[in-house]
Amino acid sequence: MFKLGHYGVALGLYAPLLAWLLGRGLPALALGGGAVLLWLAMLPDVDTRLPGVSHRGPTHTVLFVLAVGIVVGLVADLLIAPTVGEFGARAWVGVPGFETGLGEFGFLIGTLAIVSHLLADVITPMGIRPFWPVSGWSISLDITPARNTVANYVLLAAGSFLAASAVLTSI
Repeated sequence: MFKLGHYGVALGLYAPLLAWLLGRGLPALALGGGAVLLWLAMLPDVDTRLPGVSHRGPTHTVLFVLAVGIVVGLVADLLIAPTVGEFGARAWVGVPGFETGLGEFGFLIGTLAIVSHLLADVITPMGIRPFWPVSGWSISLDITPARNTVANYVLLAAGSFLAASAVLTSI
């Protein structure tokens, strides 16, 4: 998919977490998480600007999902939390006896951003090879070409609707 379609899928996947965070009185964490999610949503397509790296190759895999999650989690835990605070992240899970912080939240946002990108690419004929380099198996639902403007706008509209619904239901 193209940028707008990827943003739509990211917003749609983030909507339940957004509603949950807002419902627990954590608007700064919800806004920050959404901003980082959208910022990272196109990261897998960096492969189009890297010489020698095939498009939908290593940056469209489960390994890349985990790597980005770990990096975002570490940045959140080691650089952001000590500087600006946890933004209420210690309370984001809300499970008594289970304390988590901004690092874990960062991991979740990083992985969700890349997973959303991969899911959007799965609906195209080209698909993805999620288990590369362990397996060459590929998956494609072959629903629409990535360049389909209508499909990209439909995904953006659907994701925006879900995110807006999450916000409105928490008011």
